[in-house]
Amino acid sequence: MKITLKKSTGSLALLVALGALIAGCNSAEKPQSGASTSPGTTGTTAPTKKAASAAWQLGSEPFSFSVYGHYDWYTMPQWGKDMFSKSVAEAKKLTITSVNSGGNAEAKLNTLIVGGDLPDVIWGDRDKFERLRENGALVPLDPYLDKYPNLKKWAGDEILNMLRAKDGKLYMFPNWYTNKPTGNAGYVVNKKIYNELGKPKLETTDDLYAYLKLVKEKYPAIIPFEPGQAQEGKGVDILYSAFAENNPASFAGTLRAVPKDGKFTSLFADPVYKEAMVYVNKLHREGLITQDALTQTVDQVREKINTGRVAVYADVTAIEYASKGHAQLIKNDPNAGYFMIWPIHKAGLDKNKIMVAHYDRLGWNAAAITTKAKEPEKIFAALDWMTGPEGTRDIIWGPEGTYWKGTDADGLPNLTDKFFAEPEDRTKNMNATNDLQFVGNATLNDKIKVKAELSLPEEKRSWETKYQDAITWKTHMDLTAMRGIEPSQDSEEGIIRERWIELYKKVRGQAILAKSEQEVGEIIAKGEKDAQSLGVQKLHDYLTKKWKENEAKMKKK
Repeated sequence: MKITLKKSTGSLALLVALGALIAGCNSAEKPQSGASTSPGTTGTTAPTKKAASAAWQLGSEPFSFSVYGHYDWYTMPQWGKDMFSKSVAEAKKLTITSVNSGGNAEAKLNTLIVGGDLPDVIWGDRDKFERLRENGALVPLDPYLDKYPNLKKWAGDEILNMLRAKDGKLYMFPNWYTNKPTGNAGYVVNKKIYNELGKPKLETTDDLYAYLKLVKEKYPAIIPFEPGQAQEGKGVDILYSAFAENNPASFAGTLRAVPKDGKFTSLFADPVYKEAMVYVNKLHREGLITQDALTQTVDQVREKINTGRVAVYADVTAIEYASKGHAQLIKNDPNAGYFMIWPIHKAGLDKNKIMVAHYDRLGWNAAAITTKAKEPEKIFAALDWMTGPEGTRDIIWGPEGTYWKGTDADGLPNLTDKFFAEPEDRTKNMNATNDLQFVGNATLNDKIKVKAELSLPEEKRSWETKYQDAITWKTHMDLTAMRGIEPSQDSEEGIIRERWIELYKKVRGQAILAKSEQEVGEIIAKGEKDAQSLGVQKLHDYLTKKWKENEAKMKKK
């Protein structure tokens, strides 16, 4: 479960609201100056030796806590309503209540802060927690790591050290962290069209261009190349990865800077970026790419994919959308559907060194326990159980006896006949807890997924896992040390960054729509001058410093 979100605004309002929260706390709720909140308590009262020595067991007594998901789109499903969470609720005497955003996460969080009514757990993007931490609203998790060992065991020191705050303490419990490649980016091809055109070679950028021209000639109603929402990069950034080795789309779409010789350098000064944009522009000028790529919605992209109206589709979330389109198409025609190809590369490059995108061992987002929680240690114990083998099996794969029974030597569940015999019901039940997986363990869960797939005959294996295992996990690059390096929005570098992002998107759009190759070069050259005027070098220096600090953190034991 991975969703790309726009960076929310309102940091000033959040700062003011946090000030109101801290000012309004009574002495029992407010940490003393220079002291962190003690584990297992609210306030600064030290835990007793007895409490510190005995680990609390989830299921030993009824326990409940609240969770607020800090996303406009997120509404938490009712805990205990579906088959899987109902089983956990009963077996572990656990209740999780929701605090929903109501479609406006920033306003909702401000309301909770000002009213002094924070939930027990906040779940959201990692860059949203620092202001809360600075104002004493989060509980440090370090005292629990050895007592409840799943997170420390599965995440490891490198990941946990990367998540530590400026004070050296850990406040975030990561979600979907991993020690192996992950990712869904790449190129998807319409199977029926490809077969009808004689299965031509589709490996290099020249091959792709020739194929798209052939599609346009033979199938005028079909979109030759679908890049998704190009205003957010998507397939346009994927094409950038084709023009250099170890050059993931993330350098353009996420970092907007190119690491060279140990430091970040200007994207617009990168000859590879110019070459890629000249190629994209040529596709657009010749009608080989979606003509409304800069304005289309997600729903429009999905509709085209689901109805088979694209010949080649590239995106950073290609598997997520194409798998659903594939399932739709083969219902009516078993010869239809989609397949993935090894990433396209410029002729002369080593195809095995083409990295389409990045993966981040830190995973997606995180959960944090607030100082409003009366029993933070018990909450941590519950989260730690969820991220461990038993919790992963019970919440994601269901209660023992339904789709699995017993485990193998590696602790992975042995799948039952029911798992294979009832795919539709199984998928429905498993999907029901997708939005209840707050502290997912991708390392463990992917092992279970692969085991499940290998247990099936090839024709019955899931489209997603087949191509993840064969292609996408092998063509994503580890950029963990370059994650979480963004400056705060209200800092000088943060203000530069926001202006730079606006300029970058503007220049990218202009380059795609340019009337000639020469104009593409002129647009990018002007963009570079404007970027330097904004002070982008100062931003690059800041990002480089944070990148190197992260590398040092990851090496620390």
